Amino acid sequence: MRRLLALTLLASAMTAPLPPQALAQEQVLNLQDADIRVFIQDLARATGRTFIIDPRVQGKVSVASQEPLSKAELFDVLLSTLRANGLVAIPAGAGAYRIAPEDGAATQPASLGASAGYGFATQVLRLRNLDAASAAETLKPLVGRQGAIQPIPRGNMLVVADYADNLRRIRGLLAQIDQDRGITETVTLRSSSAREIAGVLNDLLKAPGAEAGARNGVVSIVVVESSNSIILRGEAEAVRPLLAIVADLDRRAETAGDVRVVQLQHANAEQLVPVLQQLVGQPATSTTAAATTPARTSMRQGQAANAPAETPVAAVASTGTGQPRANIARYPGANAIVIAADPETQRMLAEVIRQLDVRRRQVLVEAVVVEVSDEAAKRLGVQFALAGINGSAIPFTATNYSNSAPNLLAITGAVAAEKNLPDDDSVKQALREAAVQSLLGANGALLGGAGQIGDDALFGVVINAVKSDTASNLLSTPSVMTLDNQPATILVGQEVPITTGESLGANNENPFRTIARQNVGVQLEVTPQINAGGTITLFLRQEVSSVAGPVSANFTELVLNKREIETTVNVDDGEIIVLGGLLDQNERVSVEKTPVLGDIPGVGALFRGTNKQKTKTNLMVFIRPKIVGDAAQARAVTGPKYDYIRGQQAAGDPARQGELEALVREYLRAEPPTSQPAPVR
Repeated sequence: MRRLLALTLLASAMTAPLPPQALAQEQVLNLQDADIRVFIQDLARATGRTFIIDPRVQGKVSVASQEPLSKAELFDVLLSTLRANGLVAIPAGAGAYRIAPEDGAATQPASLGASAGYGFATQVLRLRNLDAASAAETLKPLVGRQGAIQPIPRGNMLVVADYADNLRRIRGLLAQIDQDRGITETVTLRSSSAREIAGVLNDLLKAPGAEAGARNGVVSIVVVESSNSIILRGEAEAVRPLLAIVADLDRRAETAGDVRVVQLQHANAEQLVPVLQQLVGQPATSTTAAATTPARTSMRQGQAANAPAETPVAAVASTGTGQPRANIARYPGANAIVIAADPETQRMLAEVIRQLDVRRRQVLVEAVVVEVSDEAAKRLGVQFALAGINGSAIPFTATNYSNSAPNLLAITGAVAAEKNLPDDDSVKQALREAAVQSLLGANGALLGGAGQIGDDALFGVVINAVKSDTASNLLSTPSVMTLDNQPATILVGQEVPITTGESLGANNENPFRTIARQNVGVQLEVTPQINAGGTITLFLRQEVSSVAGPVSANFTELVLNKREIETTVNVDDGEIIVLGGLLDQNERVSVEKTPVLGDIPGVGALFRGTNKQKTKTNLMVFIRPKIVGDAAQARAVTGPKYDYIRGQQAAGDPARQGELEALVREYLRAEPPTSQPAPVR
């Protein structure tokens, strides 16, 4: 029988190694204040294992056993002793183990003895009901100072590193608390609005006196609009009081009365009432019904000025019994709707009103009209006159062309009248005025001469040469802001009188003339429609007109220049698009000549008048719509426009730079708008 060897270490902390007899298969340990490094070395020889001791390992150990211990039991005693002294054995490969302080053990590979509860281990714990972040905060005090716990929100899991026995304790605790003790209740309301009741419950749960569990978000409230129901999910103790509150509110709404007044925040009651009346089968009584399509009213002057407006009227539907489910009226004194109906119909109409009574978006439409026009003209004319005198047989001969100035015949007649008629003769005065007007109408280079050929004839000649170049650049930038699906018009111009009729009567006894006034200037009409995809459909008409002048010298009616585009386009928010353009080039040549003589090469130029006129026009219209959804975006588009006007005023007269700000502050009682970047949508 194997003799047991008792290893006795005296209180003086003997450091000598164990004798060879101590390395038997089973041994009894009895140590008192032995050096831990020596203790590890002795057990390494007793168990046949290799240990690498970290330099930080220091201290004394005391171990006592009454029964012999096998090699496996000695190894377990070593692991327990190490843990009691804040040390851990970590596998180092090739059957070796590194003994080091347990600080930072959570970042090291798993230590020895994890299955037995002595070593360090890392486990992943999956949660089914608890939130990983809140569970980590709850369990953190239970993890040892050397351990670590980390939540993984994406998979709702916990990663825990600690000694194996402590991990078993944490798993057992999670098994008890990670349970679904909540309940789900569905309440279908008969008289109240589910959304309204849900808002009341949320406000109640946020109140300072609410139940702590409810305030922490244990109770979830979901609205089901299709069935007018509320789903409550949470702890039974928190859900049951809410069920009683919901039932009481729904019962009170049923007995509250059949008349309800709804104050509108954004919608127009006059437009909304016909829609609600159609839903319940009530005949429409409002004179203005909701339009089913965007209004497109032509603003052309002189057309349908007195015609009645055409407004689409919503159709009226009736119930099966022919009786309306409700009576709906508009209160003219306020933007309010009065509904007289049963609670279910009131709830249905209130939900419709809630969805329609929203703030309408606006659209700022900016247009740029550019027209570049060039006109070039050349004119060359030769006129002469020849007349015999003193009874000569030479006949009177003259050339006169309408495209040449001045009129040689008018001048010749005036000269003849000066020599042959008395000063007080009316014919002489008329010929003199005609000659003067003809000379004043001449332009360009003018060369003329007159003389006498012997005693038999007089002659006169006028040569007129003109070249002119005219360039014009018309640039207008109309802009207007309007509500979605709401037509808008801006006109900057004048009202020009146009004769529409004239009557002289019998013997001019009762002459009269009828006149209509027509708008002339820059005019923009637009109806924007914001689409769900972010694009804008524009129904627009752009017109630029001006007065060209009278038809002729003898006919005073006006000629109007007019450029007009009427179209429908789709444009992305904030993008610039071209609406249309025109490139017009005209060339006109007018030749007046004396037959036969005007065709003679060289000399024929003396017997003809030539007028060449060339006109080139280039017109382009661009447009840019911008959606304005809220007050911040309205300020973002107003500020730059205000700064532009202020800059133009300061550029013209720096001394007046502050006048616009002073006017805004004194008259509008507000601060001037400033340029700010547009908010990101």
